[in-house]
Amino acid sequence: MSSIVKEILASPIQMADQVSKLAEEAQNFRQECLELKSKSEKLAGLLRQAARNSNDLYERPTRRIIDDTEQVLDKALALVTKCRANSLIKKLFTIIPATAFRKTSMQLENSVGDVQWLLRVSASADERDDEYLGLPPIAANEPILCLIWEQVAILLSGASLDERSDAAASLVSLARDNDRYGKLIIEEGGVPPLLKLLKEGRMDGQENAARAIGLLGKDPESVEHIVNSGVCSVFAKVLKEGHMKVQTVVAWAISELAANHPKCQDHFSQNNAIRLLVSHLAFETIQEHSKYAIANKHKSIHSVLMASNTTSAQEEDDDKQVSHPMSGQSSTLMHNVVSNTMAIKSAMEEDDKANTKKQQQQQSGNGSHLAIAGKSIKGREYEDAGTKAQMKAMAARALWQLSRGNLTVCRSITESRALLCFAVLLEKGPDDVQSYSAMALMEITAVSEQHSELRRSAFKPTSPAAKAVVEQLLKVIEKEQAELLIACVRSVGNLARTFRATETRLIGPLVRLLDEREAQVSMEAAIALNKFACTDNYLHENHCNAIIEAGGAKHLIQLVYFGEQMVQISSVTLLCYIALHVPKSETLAQEEVLIVLEWCTKQPHLIDQPSIQPLLPEAKSRLELYQSRGRGFR
Repeated sequence: MSSIVKEILASPIQMADQVSKLAEEAQNFRQECLELKSKSEKLAGLLRQAARNSNDLYERPTRRIIDDTEQVLDKALALVTKCRANSLIKKLFTIIPATAFRKTSMQLENSVGDVQWLLRVSASADERDDEYLGLPPIAANEPILCLIWEQVAILLSGASLDERSDAAASLVSLARDNDRYGKLIIEEGGVPPLLKLLKEGRMDGQENAARAIGLLGKDPESVEHIVNSGVCSVFAKVLKEGHMKVQTVVAWAISELAANHPKCQDHFSQNNAIRLLVSHLAFETIQEHSKYAIANKHKSIHSVLMASNTTSAQEEDDDKQVSHPMSGQSSTLMHNVVSNTMAIKSAMEEDDKANTKKQQQQQSGNGSHLAIAGKSIKGREYEDAGTKAQMKAMAARALWQLSRGNLTVCRSITESRALLCFAVLLEKGPDDVQSYSAMALMEITAVSEQHSELRRSAFKPTSPAAKAVVEQLLKVIEKEQAELLIACVRSVGNLARTFRATETRLIGPLVRLLDEREAQVSMEAAIALNKFACTDNYLHENHCNAIIEAGGAKHLIQLVYFGEQMVQISSVTLLCYIALHVPKSETLAQEEVLIVLEWCTKQPHLIDQPSIQPLLPEAKSRLELYQSRGRGFR
């Protein structure tokens, strides 16, 4: 940095000296040239002082100010060169406007003010004596830029932690007010000192730094710059060792960066952010919450869950019990899953005692090995309830954004105890935690829908965690909790290919959502049911029969005729699938579905839809083959 600044300053120092020398030799406009000489000498002195303090100078404003100063000195040099003309002919043909000296003198004065401001803003806190820096002349047209320079300079200097915290808070305010200011902060080198404050500062300074970074990542280009500055490793360290209030802001910042630039998801995953977030999510949610907390050479949480599956195999083979978990049982499936798993873990504790002391020594020697190792985790049980709840909310929010469309992240989440945590929090967490948990499940199930390997491993019917998730999704749909409903309906639709033929308990609640609900809710319910009834679903015939038995045909006909266009499209598609797969249904004949499909063929806005175009003619022909104007085929 020092060599770069010295190189920048070398040229204007030489030019200032040259102006002074030529002004001394001027033959014409002697008085004006001596004034320029005086100001050039003053400017040269300040530039030499800046060169001596080059280690402390803030590079970004230095470049801008020195570039402007060079332009001014170049004009002054040309002016005093004209004044050296000593022959009569040269004097006659050298025209110098009277305003040229005043203008050049003013510009030199402005350059002096700019360099003085640069020296003050780059000075240490002790040398500055809390004096108000004011605005340099260069900032007359863009005062915000000067304010950003000042705050970043404080962060870069050896100022106290309190002053650096205040500077970070000022950058938070600027970034929140205007996206352009955020881009300027990044361009002017504000990210590295914010990361440094996040590593070294006190709690309030760390919070301000993390919040500023989250606000700066408003677009992919900005997030890319922030990630390249090393934010992932710093955030991971804070999630592992920081104060919970700081960790909460960091989790929020991760969610913001991932939302605005999904390509950064893998960077956070590679820095163990996923398992650290899961450990925060699981803290006080379920016992022995993270698989990463158990360093057992012989057994793992996965084996515990598999053992749980074995002991409950008879119950799982009984489809009636799976389909109706609430029928006369005193405890929920969720409680059974957690209790059963924890009971098995308790039985394992005796075998683990011999290894516990050695493992703890290894963990203390290698803090990065375990997700819950670290000073913050040891003391987090003493945090107040509000901070804990906020931490869970932001951890769920971060996992939601990190899991969007990312198979690797979703696999990491599902291999941990996160699914069970989401199920528990969806049942009894605070409102914001419930909302973010529902959104996270929606994204994870959406990825699993596209990747059969993940779907089979994470949401197989015998998985206790998957059962718990499905149970909570079903409860939300049955209760029609407005703020969670759409996310849970989408999640169930995404899991449509994981259910057994006897697992029909989800169809009825979805069908009921078709009946006189908000258009958005009806549309989402129809889309979810389409995933049950579509040809790609191996059990489409069973699901279509279940939809008919639940009264779906009647509701769909109403939506086709009277629903909004967005509801009509998904409703017609579903009706086509049902007619295609179960054309012999007496209910379809009684409801005159064939007439409905004939009406649809005359609606341009429906037949032009890509999802309807290939289905409608085939569904109509199938019904015509088996039914005739509402009478079933005999």
